[in-house]
Amino acid sequence: MNTFSDLDSLLLDENFLAHYGTPRHSGRYPWGSGENPYQHGQDFLSRVEALKKTGWEETPENIKNEFGLTTGQYRTEKSLAKDERRMLIVEHVKSLRSDGLNNSEIGRKLGINESTVRSLLNASSESKMKQARNTANYLKKQVDSKEMVDVGTGVERELGISKEKLEQALTILTREGYNVYGGRFSQATNTSQKTTQRVLCKPGIEHQEIYDLDRVKTINDYISRDGGDTFERKFTYPSSLDSKRLAICYAEDGGLEKDGLVEIRRGCPDLSLGESRYSQVRIMVDGKKYIKGMAVYSDDLPDGIDVRFNTNKTKDKSKLEVLKDIKDDPDNPFGSLIKDADQGGQYWYDSKTGERISGASDNPNKKLGLINKRADEGDWDDWKDALPSQFLGKQTKTLAEKQLNLAKANKMDEYAEICSLTNPTVKKYYLEKFADGCDAAAVNLQAAALPHQKYHVIIPIPSLKDNEIYAPKYPHGTKVALIRYPHGGTFEIPICTVNNRNKDAIKIIGPLAQDAVGINAKVAARLSGADFDGDTAMVIPISSKVKITSTPELAGLKGFDPKLKYGGEVKIDSNGEKHYYRDGHEYKVMKNTQTEMGKISNLITDMTLAGADENELARAVRHSMVVIDAEKHKLDYKASEKDNNIAQLRKDYQPKYDENGNLVRSGGASTILSRAKGETSVPATQGTPKVNLKDKSWYDPSRPEGSLIYKTADDLYYPNRTIDKKTGTVTIKTADGDTIKYNTTDKASIDRYTPVKRKDNTTGEVYYTDRTGKIRYEMKMRTKKSTKMAETDDAYTLVSEARHPMELLYAQYANDMKGLANKARIEMSYTGKIATSKEAKSKYKDEIDSLDTKLNDALKNTVKERTAQRMANVEINEKKQSNPDMKTSDLKKISQQALTKYRQQVGSVARRDRAIEITDREWEAIQSGAISENKLKQILNNANPDVLRERSMPKEKRGISQVQINRIKAYAASDYTLQEIADKMNLSVSAVSKYLKGGN
Repeated sequence: MNTFSDLDSLLLDENFLAHYGTPRHSGRYPWGSGENPYQHGQDFLSRVEALKKTGWEETPENIKNEFGLTTGQYRTEKSLAKDERRMLIVEHVKSLRSDGLNNSEIGRKLGINESTVRSLLNASSESKMKQARNTANYLKKQVDSKEMVDVGTGVERELGISKEKLEQALTILTREGYNVYGGRFSQATNTSQKTTQRVLCKPGIEHQEIYDLDRVKTINDYISRDGGDTFERKFTYPSSLDSKRLAICYAEDGGLEKDGLVEIRRGCPDLSLGESRYSQVRIMVDGKKYIKGMAVYSDDLPDGIDVRFNTNKTKDKSKLEVLKDIKDDPDNPFGSLIKDADQGGQYWYDSKTGERISGASDNPNKKLGLINKRADEGDWDDWKDALPSQFLGKQTKTLAEKQLNLAKANKMDEYAEICSLTNPTVKKYYLEKFADGCDAAAVNLQAAALPHQKYHVIIPIPSLKDNEIYAPKYPHGTKVALIRYPHGGTFEIPICTVNNRNKDAIKIIGPLAQDAVGINAKVAARLSGADFDGDTAMVIPISSKVKITSTPELAGLKGFDPKLKYGGEVKIDSNGEKHYYRDGHEYKVMKNTQTEMGKISNLITDMTLAGADENELARAVRHSMVVIDAEKHKLDYKASEKDNNIAQLRKDYQPKYDENGNLVRSGGASTILSRAKGETSVPATQGTPKVNLKDKSWYDPSRPEGSLIYKTADDLYYPNRTIDKKTGTVTIKTADGDTIKYNTTDKASIDRYTPVKRKDNTTGEVYYTDRTGKIRYEMKMRTKKSTKMAETDDAYTLVSEARHPMELLYAQYANDMKGLANKARIEMSYTGKIATSKEAKSKYKDEIDSLDTKLNDALKNTVKERTAQRMANVEINEKKQSNPDMKTSDLKKISQQALTKYRQQVGSVARRDRAIEITDREWEAIQSGAISENKLKQILNNANPDVLRERSMPKEKRGISQVQINRIKAYAASDYTLQEIADKMNLSVSAVSKYLKGGN
């Protein structure tokens, strides 16, 4: 007799259990809530067997109707019931053993095999059987002391148990009055993305309390309780420079030519840039001010001066007035993110020797350096180099078409490569990522980069001519175009010749700089008024095939200084509040630079496509120059808007008409280039979207096949109700337009007016009424933010009525990307999977165990990351409450800094640092079917994607496809050299030459 089948039959033997009874159960589902609840002492398994004898099947619908449980809950209850029965049997077997019976005698007495008796008495088996109860006891102690404990994904791994055992333990606790609540909260640095949490709570704690994120604790205590001595802090409050060591180079003395440059004395141990020649830095001064700019070494500083700051401000400003005020924030006094200590953002040194030392060192001479780096030499080289539509859309149609075609050819080749992957699970993984990337490409409308195009930080070299640039990455004599974003038009593109022999530039920047260039102040002014505190420019080499359109500077911009024209004076009232005045009139300071800059940038884009004249463009660009500096320099941007008659430009170039052709309003994006990223609100959705497929029940013929079908949120509509937290007044609107008000202390009104959800059984309509059903309430719809391009299936719907040729070009590109995304999702949906093989599992047992260990280590990070997100959210919300007028840009900075800090504190590791490395033998196990598809997906999400993709490629490739030949031709059309094309395509130069000549 088989031991396991023998034991199963015993577990289901009602006659055997009749004498001993079953444990008493309590809770929401004591043993069934359907039409036939358990009676007469029957337990869960008995009820299941009785139902099965009548032909009942374990389908989700049957389970819900009979037990009121989900399939997962049902399985948990069933497993618990088996464990409970087995415990009874074990106790009986132990009793017989204590009576003197041996295993054989016990087996005969119970009618089971002797091996089954041994199994029942096995200590290891008994321990596993009690695992759920033991876990429940442990969690109970945790939650009793902490009130709310995280029991979400990954916790089972920390406990060293299966997910199923954790569910069983939680079910035991819910029977005892504890609660398990789920919910989502916004991620710290991307509020549109949510982190899901699951929390075990003491009895009496309400569901909404889990959103008091600081109250939710973890089973493991990740935070160092020794004041942080166990880890090196990533940010230490900065040391301060004595202003006696600081000199200011004002505009009259040449500061205008180097505005934003910070010159530091070479050899000062507290002012070291390390191995770098240049860095974007912040330096605190006198504990209350700070310097912001690009730092370089200087050898001509006066005696006693170790730092010289260059500014465009005049000498009527004192030394400290030129500098910026620090923020009242111990974690972010500069209002900007500083690089982590382990990345060289801050450093410590020995004050006696001047040598750098570890921040964790207990050296009594340890001091913190004055340099706080925001970016360092080499950082700008990593910036993405795609061509934004705000630049390319203002160039020739020919250039835009070439680069969009190259972007499409790259995507087509990538798709063909993914489709050739040999492992179906890996293939589906990359197809999904590819589809998401194509959808994003349709929204972003970025074209492929031009040859050698790169972002560079700009550093002032006054000795360079107005048509020269020091750019050691490019050959001497090369002509290059410079573009800075936001980009107004072709009149803001200086064309310069590379001069790599300038002695000043060689000394300051160095001959090997990869991501810095030197220009003079006049060239910088042409770049949308750039300065030298860390501004960047995109550098594009010009050739016979790469022709960048550059037009003369607009006459209306010559000599225009937004700070001089629209700057004001500040007055401080008796309450210490600042007020700004210009021409005797007080004006409000801008607080939404990003929004206002978006509006004027869209207007300039739409005007350019429509062929606006120079005077009109000058008006719009002047206003953009004011807007971009208005918040930082407290400019009167409303006066600029009026002086430049921006309202008329919006009326002329951004009109909005109704269906009868009547002008409704003006303003807002009007062409596809400005509309694509335009924000729009759509009905809220829930769950994972489905792929629109013709052979599926959810197929929507009005949508393209392969597009994503989202399920509308179940709680889409809610009553229009508000609560004044100060007064406790509840205001609720009725469907008839009336308003009902009552106080939260008025129990009678609460009982009378609290909204009750109703549903029309005929139409399925959901609505809300009062308790009696006589008053129907007005409803509001839950929405989510999206973009206009993401929400349309046809990009041509975003093209203006003028249908500019450039618009049509971008619309076709967007539709091509959408089509590729849909095609990838269709392919993904019909790609099979490797069947799991028992033989492979046996053969590769060691490899499976190894992968399990690696995956387990990687997934343990899930809890830590969730904890860091919770802690960061608490800090961010506290800072928002203390500063309700905080700018969006500042909020973004403090959010990133908070998350970085708490990730460090709890030990959350970046994916690149916890990536699973797969050995050749482990890959064999995967390919042979030794790993389930679900587990392989988890491995893919925690491994180096490029390595896995390379492993999945066919070992032999014969020739290249027509798609790849098209990509080669697209590169050649964009002036890439044969060697550059060969490098990008992983081919020989001769092969590239052959294919360009029509060979195969």
